[in-house]
Amino acid sequence: MAGTLEDRAAIQDIITAYAHAIDRRRWQIMDHLFHDDAQFQFGTVLGDWRGFVEQARAIIDPCLATQHQLGQTLFGFEGGHICHTETYMTAMHTVPAGYPIAEVFPDKGKIYSAVVAGRYVDRFEKRDGVWRIARRTGLYDWREYREVEGVDLSDTPEGASGYHDDRDPSTAAVTRFLG
Repeated sequence: MAGTLEDRAAIQDIITAYAHAIDRRRWQIMDHLFHDDAQFQFGTVLGDWRGFVEQARAIIDPCLATQHQLGQTLFGFEGGHICHTETYMTAMHTVPAGYPIAEVFPDKGKIYSAVVAGRYVDRFEKRDGVWRIARRTGLYDWREYREVEGVDLSDTPEGASGYHDDRDPSTAAVTRFLG
């Protein structure tokens, strides 16, 4: 079964909102993406999705910036209420000097870029007419650390870069996930 275009769009919105939630530090959006009993595993981060959010915040919040780029998504529908997906991703992290979790990103004593490429392999379930993630497995395909200059945007004029709060112009696009 191929699933309807509406099902695919709803699932793709969840996948995209996840990347937005992490990059804009809008952690409350996660409440709308996972079923209450959802499980999560990505590297050393595993357990229920609420535990994941706590661990992800500890990893992501110290970064100066992140950006998750999503690639192709494959959909494998089982009937009308289950869908397995695989989504390619590349995640860029601007890591500051003194980064606190060495097992995730080493403290190099200076700002650098950590690039992680991998995939999200998800099991979506449609419950009470709503698609959400029931299980997410994140897989690393490769990662690298890059020496960079200017990535902290400290010299960027006010309003020229993104924000991690409601000043970000994207707020209107995610309002349905915020409430």
